[in-house]
Amino acid sequence: MLRTALRNVLAHKARLLMTVLAVMLGVAFVAGTLVFTNTISDAYQKSSQKGFKGVDVAIAPDKKDDDSANPGDAPRLSQQLLDKAAKAPGAGSAFGVVKGNAALADKKGDLLGGGFSNVGGNYYPGADGKDPRYTMTEGRAPKAAGEIALDSKTAERGEYKAGDSIRVSVDGPVRTEKVVGVFTTDDGNVAAGGTLALYDTVTAQKLFAKPGQFDEIDVKAAAGTSQATLKSAIDKVLPEQAKATTGKKLAKDQAKAIEDGMSSMQTAMLVFAGIALFVGIFIIVNTFSMLVAQRTKELALMRAVGATRRQVTRSVLIEATFVGAVAAVVGLAAGVGIGAALRSVLNSSGANVPDGPLIVAPTTVLVSVLVGVVVTVLSAWLPGRRAAKIPPVAAMNSVHAAPTTRGLVVRNTIGSILAAAGIALVVAGAGMGGDGQGPMAFGAAVLVIGVFVLTPLLSRPLIAAASPVLRLFGMPGKLARQNAVRNPRRTAATASALMVGLTLITGMTVIAGSMQKGIDKMAADGLKSDYVVSMGGTTPRPMSPDVSKTLSKLPEVTAISSLRSSPARVAGDTDTLTGVDPKAIKDLVNVDFTEGSFGALGGTKVLIDDKIADENHWKVGSTIPVTYEDGSSGRLTVGGVYEGNQMIRGVMLDNATVTPHMTTVADFQVMLKTKGGATQDTKDLLKKTLGENPAIKIQNKQDTSDEIASAFTLMLNMLYGLLGMAVIVAVLGVINTLAMSVFERSKEIGMLRAIGLDRAGIKRMVRLESLVISLFGGVLGLGLGVFFGWAAGELIATELPSYELVLPWARMGLFVLMSALVGVIAALWPARRASKLNMLAAIKAE
Repeated sequence: MLRTALRNVLAHKARLLMTVLAVMLGVAFVAGTLVFTNTISDAYQKSSQKGFKGVDVAIAPDKKDDDSANPGDAPRLSQQLLDKAAKAPGAGSAFGVVKGNAALADKKGDLLGGGFSNVGGNYYPGADGKDPRYTMTEGRAPKAAGEIALDSKTAERGEYKAGDSIRVSVDGPVRTEKVVGVFTTDDGNVAAGGTLALYDTVTAQKLFAKPGQFDEIDVKAAAGTSQATLKSAIDKVLPEQAKATTGKKLAKDQAKAIEDGMSSMQTAMLVFAGIALFVGIFIIVNTFSMLVAQRTKELALMRAVGATRRQVTRSVLIEATFVGAVAAVVGLAAGVGIGAALRSVLNSSGANVPDGPLIVAPTTVLVSVLVGVVVTVLSAWLPGRRAAKIPPVAAMNSVHAAPTTRGLVVRNTIGSILAAAGIALVVAGAGMGGDGQGPMAFGAAVLVIGVFVLTPLLSRPLIAAASPVLRLFGMPGKLARQNAVRNPRRTAATASALMVGLTLITGMTVIAGSMQKGIDKMAADGLKSDYVVSMGGTTPRPMSPDVSKTLSKLPEVTAISSLRSSPARVAGDTDTLTGVDPKAIKDLVNVDFTEGSFGALGGTKVLIDDKIADENHWKVGSTIPVTYEDGSSGRLTVGGVYEGNQMIRGVMLDNATVTPHMTTVADFQVMLKTKGGATQDTKDLLKKTLGENPAIKIQNKQDTSDEIASAFTLMLNMLYGLLGMAVIVAVLGVINTLAMSVFERSKEIGMLRAIGLDRAGIKRMVRLESLVISLFGGVLGLGLGVFFGWAAGELIATELPSYELVLPWARMGLFVLMSALVGVIAALWPARRASKLNMLAAIKAE
């Protein structure tokens, strides 16, 4: 039986090629994902470990999370503590670290680093006048205000050298500094494309901290002293709100954080690899079903001469194991190439991944081989088992070919139950709000399986609906329709492969379009201001009040308000107070009040959103105890309750009330209205007034909406790319099915040629059959995608009230055309092969 199985693999190698390709693509995706994420994770981990090379013990603030602590920032570290740490037993040297944001402009005025990580720090010279963290390659270290040093990668990108001037923005206003040096560093953020600018310690403390205070103190152990011993000595001199950590633990924690950060990306990519494999399963089942069907008499003869059912099944599984192993090995090799290509793409996009070797872990090899073999064997088990059950005499007479009515009834009943259960679960999940994700996901999987089981039943009416169009093509069209419904199971499996990919693509497109509409509506309804000004970058950053003061002096500005955020403890719970200008805010934001109005805002009277009011049973006139950022206590009175939205929510109060309690006075946004509304000339004027500052964003309503939506657009494009793999596998499935169908119908095609159907007619028949099957899968995918998009939207609407279902008719039409194109492309080779069959040889074929 082993020899027979291997002989059959070699005898049908051309027909098994598509199966190998389908499995190989899925395995390649899995292997490529593991190689890529392992490589990136290893590169960042090694880069971050280099950054801790000169740190044996790090001292950092330790904010106590209890009711007695102030809601404000964690305490900083003093010069006295640094001196004590430097004198601790076993300490070789100690240096203070100050960090903050420092956005750098290139010579064209654009932001260097793209806002990813624009860090400012301090150069802390030791007894030898050098900072062990940084090695100067050009010029010298900064020693006074107005001087700055740049990391070598930033200097190279910005074309700066010692002696040049550079424009810098720390918290808003532009500063012009002199570049006095260029240095190298092991900082992982710099390796990943960020920027690092160094000031002398005194200047850095003024800009990023407070005079004489540090964000961190790093201690280097003396020769012969272990990190644990040094930590024990330093623990004895630490104040209550400070903690010491060894460099090894810092490196380990950093590595764990990087690994955790990469795991979400890995999981997401593996999900799509799973989808590609799931689609590939349809192809494998189809392939082995057809191979077994074509070898029915051969298998019957084996049964007649003594082979058992188990041996017949085992021979099919041996074939599948061989095919899966070959596909897994080729897929692993392709996956290594995909991993390397993804890293190159990431680098070319500006991410600048740290250098490092390509990591092909033993687990990657093991998973790839197991996935390839297991998926193929499991997919081939059902056809093998079905073949073994056919009685030898029935198989030799081919009476097994037609499925029984009872079998179809059972299949349709099971499919109907699964589909109904899936729909019920999805609808129930849609009505459960934030708790409905689990039921909805499970229901979606059940529904897809149910529709797959029902596709043979659905294929007849849907394909019949295409009959009027197919009649236009004469006899080839009629034959194509009959061929498509002749074996509904095969048609269903082929169409389902395409259905899965289009279901996901359509669903994602519906969600993305609806979210864009919701975000646009949110910005339009929530904002009255013409512009919102804030610091650029990927994370919110504090902005100097000077920005608001500068803009308020413009005669074109008719209303302006700084928005200040201050942590506080409101009625015992940690919350955030939002400071605004009570006179201007009513002209800048648009909210609906359930109680009170903007007129009540001022002094200790505040406005709260309806969610907070409901949770605490507050109403107009309620008194709220508050502990401010600086630790002082007070009482606030509710002056109004408004309906919160994505643009503004929480506790809103007068800037004059909250500002005196802020440890650092800064704005996170400035809203303003201008004469004549938002125009490009006004925007240019605002930019010019702020010194063409590359670190500051000036956005109108559409800019704000586009920025929020850009993340979803980027995700959607990535999903299209990832789901493209599933579509490619589906195309292979259609090609495979048609090619094997042509082989199976060789005698029939020979007869058609003999009675007058020319080669062009044969080609047209195969192409139309492929087109009908592909469109059938596309229509099913569009229907399911729209349904899932609606259901997911119901969950999103609980977090985004302005969410509104939008059906992207143009894109959906494009997806239908894409399905048709898949059918046309998939039929090229099978149609050509069918037309070239020798009619006499085909008629004699068995």
